[in-house]
Amino acid sequence: MPRPKRNLLATAQETASPPAALDDNHAIARVRKAEGKNLYLVELPNHPDPLLVELPSRFRSQIWIKRGGYVLIDTAAFLDRDNKLDGEIVNVVREEKEWRKQSYWPPEFTKKPAYPEESEDEESTVGKMPPIDDSDGHD
Repeated sequence: MPRPKRNLLATAQETASPPAALDDNHAIARVRKAEGKNLYLVELPNHPDPLLVELPSRFRSQIWIKRGGYVLIDTAAFLDRDNKLDGEIVNVVREEKEWRKQSYWPPEFTKKPAYPEESEDEESTVGKMPPIDDSDGHD
């Protein structure tokens, strides 16, 4: 029997808007890779080593997390346990535009343009014929 739809709607509503402020042990992280069994490898801004975090049961099979997406993690969730988990996913960033407006959004996660600006020194060759090469032996 599937889960009631009200649970799905409640979870979606809960993750729709960003919190007003973050707790000391909360951080925004970018998802690098799904490790399986509801475990994700995430990266924090200014932190060289990736962290292994767990997706809690309330999000499982209800909200999907893609590679390169953002999540809010609690790094103090598993401090009392002796295991390889570094934290727990508290919230999933769904409306990225709303989250980026918040003061706590890390500047390292700024949105990069899809097409980098071309330098003005290089001349574009789009729509132009290739240069004529006289070394092919024709007179």
